[in-house]
Amino acid sequence: MAEHLIVIAYLTARAGKEDGARKMLQALVAPTRVEAGCITYDLHEMHGDATRFLFYEIWRSAADLEAHSKSAHMMAFREIRAEFLSGPTELTKWRKIE
Repeated sequence: MAEHLIVIAYLTARAGKEDGARKMLQALVAPTRVEAGCITYDLHEMHGDATRFLFYEIWRSAADLEAHSKSAHMMAFREIRAEFLSGPTELTKWRKIE
């Protein structure tokens, strides 16, 4: 069985834009979950800090993640992200060990 690619993405909302950031990020969940190769795509908000968000993702392959980055909803996200988010997204890639 091929090794899955695990992605953790950290995002921070601009001060005063937390609700808009949350809605923008929630709008990515449904279309991403139906993409080819998406196994898990979950959005989290930091307990006690409504400005911090995390996506926990599992992809079948790096190629599937690359296709996701070129999807229409991700392209639209990149167009408006600066209005709601501060700084770049911190994206880390992982593999499960047993």
